[in-house]
Amino acid sequence: MRRSALVPMLLYAQDEAGWLSHETIEEIARRFELTVLEVESVISYYSMLRRRPAGKHHVQVCTNISCLLRGGEQLFEHAKQKLGIVPGEVTPDGKFSLEEVECIGACSWAPAVQVNYTYHLDATPEGFDELVDGLAGNGGGQREEPGPQGSLDGAERKPPVAHASGSDKDGPLADARGSDAAAANDGRVLTRRFELPNSAAMETYLANDGYQALEKALGEMTADAVIDEVKQSNLRGRGGAGFPTGMKWGFVPKQSAKPKYIVCNADESEPGTCKDRLLMERDPHQLIEGLVIAGKAIGSHQGYIYVRGEYRYLIEILDRAIEEAYAGGYLGKNIRGTGYDFDLATHTGAGAYECGEESALLESLEGKRGIPRIRPPFPAIVGLYGGPTVVNNVETYSSVAAILRNGGKWYSALGSPRNGGTRLFALSGHVNKPGVYELPMGFPLWKLIEEIGGGVLGGKKLKAVIPGGSSTPVLTPEAIATPLDFDSMAKAGSMLGSGAVIVIREGTCMVKVAMRLIQFYAHESCGWCTPCREGTSWLSKTFTRFHSGGGREEDIQLIEDLAKSMLGRTFCPLGDAAAMPTIAFVDKFREEFEEHLAGRPCPYE
Repeated sequence: MRRSALVPMLLYAQDEAGWLSHETIEEIARRFELTVLEVESVISYYSMLRRRPAGKHHVQVCTNISCLLRGGEQLFEHAKQKLGIVPGEVTPDGKFSLEEVECIGACSWAPAVQVNYTYHLDATPEGFDELVDGLAGNGGGQREEPGPQGSLDGAERKPPVAHASGSDKDGPLADARGSDAAAANDGRVLTRRFELPNSAAMETYLANDGYQALEKALGEMTADAVIDEVKQSNLRGRGGAGFPTGMKWGFVPKQSAKPKYIVCNADESEPGTCKDRLLMERDPHQLIEGLVIAGKAIGSHQGYIYVRGEYRYLIEILDRAIEEAYAGGYLGKNIRGTGYDFDLATHTGAGAYECGEESALLESLEGKRGIPRIRPPFPAIVGLYGGPTVVNNVETYSSVAAILRNGGKWYSALGSPRNGGTRLFALSGHVNKPGVYELPMGFPLWKLIEEIGGGVLGGKKLKAVIPGGSSTPVLTPEAIATPLDFDSMAKAGSMLGSGAVIVIREGTCMVKVAMRLIQFYAHESCGWCTPCREGTSWLSKTFTRFHSGGGREEDIQLIEDLAKSMLGRTFCPLGDAAAMPTIAFVDKFREEFEEHLAGRPCPYE
């Protein structure tokens, strides 16, 4: 178990020195009783771990899909000109290095830049220049320490949260009862404390129904009763797959020779997705309460929150909340005098989309390369350190306390049939009011875009929507009436996924959008299985050549056939996540692919 500290140790060592030298690696290997080769194998897997020195200010510009649609590519080109370097180089004075990065979880405030873990949102070239000039002179009022967000356009924009009253849903919201009734009538369950002063503090949480559900779970309910309540709620996993949460918890054996574990997947890496970071930043105790309740439900006494490396500033917030929970008797030994013990700790990743897959996450948590495991056995039977393990994401655990306070039927009624509750939708791309909105499951897609999001940017027509993050098949405007729930999206030929809704307007090159997404999956493939390793690489190369004017007529069918050959043939869903959107882009925008065959660069540029 000591090896579990390897990835955090490497990242913290890099923070101190700016890179991982051979001497540093040798020392870490000695302390962990590993070979240098074993440590270097881990380093080579994670994109945030560096074997070369970086500048004092390491500038990262996101160019993934949401940022691309809002000018991220142009911003990156401007950054190269401003700094006078290309990615991988350091300015002669040692102050700056530059990197083009994949999604950093700021999609609703795109384009986004990170400097040494500090977010700078709504970036513009002018704002970037001001940032760099300030850092170069060690002034300008720019923060260099890790922190949630700054702004490069002169005004910080906090994520809006929508009210669901007045929606198309009759009855459930208006009839809500219990301590959360007023919030429910307003459409707010997960985010109802967000605007309160000092919302991350335990004092605020306790004054607003905090830890009441845990008191109920430990004092009045059996483990089976907790699971039954979650089953009644129709809460489905908010990470992407939408698997029923109560059923998942019920798979864990009641008796186990090995300890059981609760693991929170806070590796929010799906392009377009940026909502879990808000739950951790603004209401961490809600997450902690859900984790302890989950522990009670399966008989676990240890939990971990695995936080993606780009979200390092959140670890300080979470650790402070965990410390408060221990001090208040809501974590540790004999919680609130009930005889139940539960310990909780944070753990950092180091940049790997693959670690969003639950078995790969467990490998990473054990201090290894984040490569998925062969299943079965599933984590519920053989998970972390070989013990039964439940893995859910931040939003799923954060929903549990409200369910226990008010009942599973109450929560279920907030959503649509078989899709209980509310959820957070990250709206990004070509929309006038991008942001993170809490809405009931089943809320109409068109209403999110047109009414909540203020319509398509620039008054242009809608061309396409990616409804649940980069791995979900694209929809055309004909499907705009589809309700935002798992079953309705499946009937429409796509998925709700992570709830990341990416809006694309007319005039956008869909070949380029598809190319950028497949470049992401080629970059993030762990390389373990051949269909994913080779398939994503060849798709990326073919798309790049095709978009730049070197396409051949047979390439269109080749792209489609190659993507289809990947489906269902990989150890984890990453291969499918690359293949399904590719197939949808070719199927729904074939004419646009044919327009690129004139032997010229993209006709949209």
